[in-house]
Amino acid sequence: MYKDLITNMLTGLPRQVIVVKEDYMLVSAKEMLQKAKAGHYAVGQFNINNLEWTKAILTAAQECSSPVILGVSEGAGKYMTGYKTVVGMVNGMMEELNITVPVALHLDHGSYEGCLKCVEAGFSSIMFDGSHYPIEENVAKTKELVQIVKEHGMSLEAEVGSIGGEEDGVIGKGECADPQECKMVADLGIDFLAAGIGNIHGKYPDNWEGLSFETLDAIQQLTGDMPLVLHGGTGIPEDMIKKAIDLGVAKINVNTECQLSFAAATRKYIEAGKDLEGKGFDPRKLLKPGTDAIMETVKEKMELFGSVGKAE
Repeated sequence: MYKDLITNMLTGLPRQVIVVKEDYMLVSAKEMLQKAKAGHYAVGQFNINNLEWTKAILTAAQECSSPVILGVSEGAGKYMTGYKTVVGMVNGMMEELNITVPVALHLDHGSYEGCLKCVEAGFSSIMFDGSHYPIEENVAKTKELVQIVKEHGMSLEAEVGSIGGEEDGVIGKGECADPQECKMVADLGIDFLAAGIGNIHGKYPDNWEGLSFETLDAIQQLTGDMPLVLHGGTGIPEDMIKKAIDLGVAKINVNTECQLSFAAATRKYIEAGKDLEGKGFDPRKLLKPGTDAIMETVKEKMELFGSVGKAE
């Protein structure tokens, strides 16, 4: 896509038309996840919380030549002053950093009202978390959003079966979804489906029983080519991650692990007294170790998920 920038030269020179190519556009997550499922790899959704998070994840994706999904919870959106602020920051950063890999900006665990706000703000993808509603109400609200996202060229994720743990105030007990209910929601025209298979948000407890691959396989059999989503990617053993991908998972969400990496690196910097040396208190220096740590965590996950080089 091109746009003409008309520059009126104040020196008296003739008007000059400069053509600028617009390569830096957010995309729907639909195509990247269809490719991932067909290619037996997964695309990571990495949640953003501020400028440092966004810069680290975008830079890592570009260096790894990997498609990426930037997740935004409703709490994080509020923290960053609103969804329009998030869209402006991400769009501007993609252009300034020359990010050419596919990037989707995705609402994570959205309420119905939150989904509508993100459509208006310019997100390219949304998740409606209706798992806490009776299945009939979940279906009704999802059907409404299917039509809305189609009109805006966006992608839609829906959820069946509560994901355990807490995600910015959204609390789930953790359960295995009913495969028949998964098929019911998948058939509504959504683009990818999150189904509870024993996974949880946050750190996994020592007594965690692991993922239910029996449930995942049953869901895969009924939903066919539908890309499946694994929430709570932090702390799941690598062999389970790889098996989940083999069984149809094409999107894996990571949030807590990046937070832990950032906190550990920042703590190390301060405990070493680096903030007291020269201008080590400068936030650009103070936050750099944590930002670099996020970048390394994202690269490790992209390697594990198999998405490195898939944007080429």
